[in-house]
Amino acid sequence: MSVRRLAEEQFQPAAFSFNAENIAWAEATIRKYPAGRQQSAVIPLLMRAQEQDGWVTKAAIEHVAEMLDMPYIRVLEVATFYTQFQLKPIGTRAHIQVCGTTPCMLRGAEDLIHVCKSKIHPEPFERNAEGTLSWEEVECQGACVNAPMVMIFKDAYEDLTPTQLEHIIDRFAAGKGDDIKPGPQVDRIHSAPVGGPTALTDPIQPIRFSDNPESAPAAAASVPPANAAKPDTSAPETDPKLKTPATAKKAAAENVKVEGENADTARPVEKAAAAAPSPEKNRPVGIDRPETPDDLKMISGVGPKIEATLNGLGIYTFEQIAKWKKAEREWVDTYLKFSGRIERDDWAKQAKVLAKGGEAEYIKVFGKKPR
Repeated sequence: MSVRRLAEEQFQPAAFSFNAENIAWAEATIRKYPAGRQQSAVIPLLMRAQEQDGWVTKAAIEHVAEMLDMPYIRVLEVATFYTQFQLKPIGTRAHIQVCGTTPCMLRGAEDLIHVCKSKIHPEPFERNAEGTLSWEEVECQGACVNAPMVMIFKDAYEDLTPTQLEHIIDRFAAGKGDDIKPGPQVDRIHSAPVGGPTALTDPIQPIRFSDNPESAPAAAASVPPANAAKPDTSAPETDPKLKTPATAKKAAAENVKVEGENADTARPVEKAAAAAPSPEKNRPVGIDRPETPDDLKMISGVGPKIEATLNGLGIYTFEQIAKWKKAEREWVDTYLKFSGRIERDDWAKQAKVLAKGGEAEYIKVFGKKPR
């Protein structure tokens, strides 16, 4: 980490004071701390000064020190220690902090730094010609599993490639940084595995027992209370509707309506299963492998393993996926054990856009490059 110093005198304003809104906020913040501990407010006050002016000036440091009755040097130590505080003017639209610690460096942080040098300025902390963009390299920003990543003001942009960072810089340069969603720029939720969950993904299977009680697992049998009355096994079944125990047992085994029994309610699990359509009926129609199959991994949610599985079903093109009906999507979702993910990620829409115009159309519609 390089030594952090205040900006040259030529950049420093003569004075600093909080505006009316921020002075009220600062005074309320100081009151949150116990008597004698008001100096604990130094970091939030410095951050509010930076948000007001865009960077932390020497005059701001002195002003905060006076408000908190602190020596100037103590406030200067805080401001120069934390890289969240900018000590010279930075880009008005974006200041990009590239994490250069080991995990990010192993995952391509150097390539991100090259992008900043080529698109903003060869030197850190120097602004582009318009004064709207600047950059620097910083130490760990706490998103190692999503490396490489950058911070732009208060937002993190993770799992970056050089191409993705170029696109992000272009959007901020155009004043459209809000179009870019912070967080992972690949198909993952926060720090979850890329491509979706990898554990506990099997659908819950219903437990079915045979009609013969003797074949049911011992664990399934309920344990009667200790004070429960014992059933009288000396007398045969006398329910007049079932005639005899043998008749009832035979009727249950054959699922045959017996006198006094509603056949519509007999063996409901088996009846429902028999009425369900065969899942193979909804399987999408596959094709022979074309000479140049589409790169299905461009669809968010499809990785190498899923692409190989789809190819095994004869799915090789975006156009095929775009034409899937709801029943076909549900079939594939069940086959891949995705639990609704195909609908959540809207594979059909992504595939339709990619089939229409490839990467350029995808960026136009979704505001980012396909993975």
